[in-house]
Amino acid sequence: MHGNGKQPISVDLFAGAGGLSLGFEQAGFDIAASVEYDPIHAATHEYNFPDCSTICRSVADISGEYIRANSRIGKKDVDVVFGGAPCQGFSMIGKRALEDPRNHLVHHFVRIVSELKPKYFIFENVRGLTVGAHKRFLQEIIAEFKAHGYKVREDYQVLNAINFGVPQDRHRLFLMGARRGQPLPEYPESTHRLPGDNFDFGFAKSTPTVWEALGDLPEADDFEELLERDWVEADFKTPSAYARQLRLGIDKTRGILTSSLRTIHTSLSVERFRATVPGETEPVSRFLRLDPNGVCNTIRAGTASDRGAFTSPRPIHPFSARCITVREAARLHSYPDWFRFHVTKWHGFRQVGNSVPPLLGQAVASKIMERVGEKTKNEKKRSVGDSALLEFQMSDAAQRYGVPTNVIPHRIRRQDKEKADA
Repeated sequence: MHGNGKQPISVDLFAGAGGLSLGFEQAGFDIAASVEYDPIHAATHEYNFPDCSTICRSVADISGEYIRANSRIGKKDVDVVFGGAPCQGFSMIGKRALEDPRNHLVHHFVRIVSELKPKYFIFENVRGLTVGAHKRFLQEIIAEFKAHGYKVREDYQVLNAINFGVPQDRHRLFLMGARRGQPLPEYPESTHRLPGDNFDFGFAKSTPTVWEALGDLPEADDFEELLERDWVEADFKTPSAYARQLRLGIDKTRGILTSSLRTIHTSLSVERFRATVPGETEPVSRFLRLDPNGVCNTIRAGTASDRGAFTSPRPIHPFSARCITVREAARLHSYPDWFRFHVTKWHGFRQVGNSVPPLLGQAVASKIMERVGEKTKNEKKRSVGDSALLEFQMSDAAQRYGVPTNVIPHRIRRQDKEKADA
């Protein structure tokens, strides 16, 4: 029996804002619990998944029983646990990589899977784990899962979001495993080819272009309100098929543009951006100006507060002389427009850049769904939480979840102008 009698139960570890959660939900799973240790990201996840039990704790400090007790899972069988544990650099000299303290979160991912005993798990990570010395670390992870009673697809695959309808070149490793007695899932097959690629390789669809993703959005710089807040009521243009999908099929022109706080660039930056040819890199900032007829480069998150709080290079809009907004990044990541992020650009871009594109997550989740049961139609209207969750400062978010305000080391703000207009 599934969690609500219909939908298979899933748990998201290292949930962030919820890219994988959304992909699994779109594939028909009930996101019963999520674990995220950053209170700001946990609050954003709670806003977007109000029916999910958001657990703001480190996986190192909790157990499978804790997750069951602090969610509606209780004693029910869990169908799948998924997540992307951070993997730090490590030395291969003299000890197993899983014993390196810098990789303790991977160890705890395996431990919680072994305690929850789901039918399936999905371990998501960077493709760098599949090359060079890092392969040994991956083999250790596989061996650890096997020791806990799981079969693992050892022909692991790195999937590119481009091949699943996401207008972004983004590679991610997905390691799949099944509890003994359950059939191993297959990997999803590519469904899309690159824009303009004449060799279709049997793929009927072309991946949406940058402009198909962004072309219907209002121009953020036209609205003074977006200097002070991240939303405005505005007129949208006619959407492409991809944009219509993210607008939930809505063709009406008037709507709310969210996650679109403006960036103030210096006049020199504007001149440099304007002079940069789409598809080329601006030489001073090293920002790529997006090609409207191509796809986006990998959107990255930048570093966390305890590692300098550096903002990752943000792409330049293909036609406007500015960096893209959080909403535009979300469009290029395949997030629907109802999905919102923290109101600040710094947190918002980190939430997008750290996440798995939902359409890529959905493609992987659909192969698990093939094993656990048919996708059920959820007729209930999708709801979201209180928008105040998106405005929390760290002290507010920490208080909500009962954790210390320094659970995430404080961001050190520069006294001088932020580098590269971030």
